[in-house]
Amino acid sequence: MPTPGPPGPAETTPTTTQPAHLPGRPEETTTTQPNPRPTAPPTKSRPIECRQPPPGRRLVRRLPVALALAAALLVVFATPAFAQGSGGGTPSLSGVIDNLRNWIVGILAGVATLFLTIGGLRYLTAGGDPGQVEKAKVALKSAAIGYALAILAPLLVSILASIVGG
Repeated sequence: MPTPGPPGPAETTPTTTQPAHLPGRPEETTTTQPNPRPTAPPTKSRPIECRQPPPGRRLVRRLPVALALAAALLVVFATPAFAQGSGGGTPSLSGVIDNLRNWIVGILAGVATLFLTIGGLRYLTAGGDPGQVEKAKVALKSAAIGYALAILAPLLVSILASIVGG
């Protein structure tokens, strides 16, 4: 009694083929063909490579997410602003100019700090790549310009106040 299982490479299996239809002669023919086992071609085994972007690109991809999270936290934890204020009256021109100066200094210092951080991280993660080092230097120069403008903002606002007459 034969053992059940797939036929081996030396065994044959019958196949039925039908020739093209001829008028008045439908017939079937049976032939036997060898049934080799399908085998995969030999392949070289090499480790699977996971390509990760350079550290600078990961930082650039994560930066918008971090900024969105910071903005969301700012909106959630912000205190309400009231239209009247504590003085009860309308602010004077000098008060508006002082507030403008404070806002300008704060925004410029914040942006300069952001550029300083990005430039420092790019410089640390450059790994000797001249292009990344150059980008880091540009970011650090932008931070220096931002800090200089933040320092000069009170002077610029006082010039504006003298022009306006406040």
